[in-house]
Amino acid sequence: MKRFFTFSLALCCALVAVEVSAQRHHHRHDSPLKGQTTSTTDINQYGQTVSVVPLSAEAQEGFLVFQNKKADYKVWFDVRVQTDGALFWGAPEGADKIGNGVSIRRARLAIKGQLRKDWYGELDMDLANGVLELKDAYMRFDGIPNVQLQVGNFKESFSISNNTTSRYLQFIERPMAVAFAPSRHIGLQAKWEIPVVWAAVGAFCQPVEGEEARINVEDNNKDYGRSSGYSFTGKVVVRPLFELHDASLHLGFATSYRTPKSDFSPSKYGSARISSRNSTSINRKKYLDTGNIPDVNFEMLYAVEMAAHYKGLRCEAAFLRDDVHINEHVADSPTKRFWGAYAQAGVLLFGGEQHYDAGGAEYTRITPGRSWGDIELCARFDRLDLDSEDVRGGAANGWTFGVNYWINSNIKMMLNYQYVANNKWANGNGKLIVGYNSNGEPTTDPSAVNSSYGDVGVSYSMMACRFEVNF
Repeated sequence: MKRFFTFSLALCCALVAVEVSAQRHHHRHDSPLKGQTTSTTDINQYGQTVSVVPLSAEAQEGFLVFQNKKADYKVWFDVRVQTDGALFWGAPEGADKIGNGVSIRRARLAIKGQLRKDWYGELDMDLANGVLELKDAYMRFDGIPNVQLQVGNFKESFSISNNTTSRYLQFIERPMAVAFAPSRHIGLQAKWEIPVVWAAVGAFCQPVEGEEARINVEDNNKDYGRSSGYSFTGKVVVRPLFELHDASLHLGFATSYRTPKSDFSPSKYGSARISSRNSTSINRKKYLDTGNIPDVNFEMLYAVEMAAHYKGLRCEAAFLRDDVHINEHVADSPTKRFWGAYAQAGVLLFGGEQHYDAGGAEYTRITPGRSWGDIELCARFDRLDLDSEDVRGGAANGWTFGVNYWINSNIKMMLNYQYVANNKWANGNGKLIVGYNSNGEPTTDPSAVNSSYGDVGVSYSMMACRFEVNF
């Protein structure tokens, strides 16, 4: 009986395989679709008849692309790996030590698809240092002339520095001032563009940054019935030189209204916190930190920016501000006002060209001037001030000089020197030494610092490098 059962089962499986093969042979035939030269049908893994479009594979500037132009279908991979190293020296004697080190700053894997003429989708993940983090995950509709509608998790359109992809930054890290700039949040955005004007407006909820943020959102919802919070962000850019091929002028203004989000732990819900590292992610000390500001009603962010390029020269400057408004029932608690600014420039030395991405209102990859690549020299000054009223988060100035070697559009090596000067209030929310007290002992209390015993605040130098590949 057992042998008969085994034989019967094998026979049934064979008959099913023959039938599926016959169906595939029957259904797989030429069936031209609108806008395509050839197409076929097939049976997918769910037993459904599906259309099949042949794709061509090619490398576009080092990126692997599969597409069928007549079918308006295109899928490509976008991979980015950035390996960093940094050395630090010059901090005052007695200050907290800064550890040298190396890091995989980014290990990004993205799949992007143009799905028919008017629909686009993207999934982007970061695996840096073995930690999985979701980045972009959204869909976009382009079927309205001059308009794009986008929904999912993506960067809010606020700061040109923050919106410029990290593969095309002039320095290893963005300026400290972009601590105010909102990054990726779940939301809906509409963008309108004509050659001389670019504008975007969006509504957003909480960020999707990792496991901790998600747990906080779920706990606030489950245990307290708290909403995730919301933001409205808008930006307008004027580009008077749009007719020029080798030059651009970008004049932008952005603002954002933001209520507290539920990605804070339940005990800190309703608060706001602003913090920033001085130099690289390798130095984990955040000297600039407001700590949690409680009883926040809403925040108003502002940004005014200017950027331009002419052939191989590119410059950029911005002023950003964050006004934190406290709930009216809290007595004697005025609005906290924080600000930051930066100015930077870079020039390609061997005939290379800078390029402006009109669709994204940001700068994109360069064109090297020689067969062996090009070299870019860069300089930047930036300042972040988190001291306001009864909140003392510290302030810092940074001077950065950089050399970028573009081997081609896909491979880049960067070398940065930075000198940063923090004031005495930049103590990492009470955790870092900022000087000596009257007894000559190291102290983290800015009000107890006695300047006669040495430097006040932590100033230091950094040398950092990056090896980057994009494909």
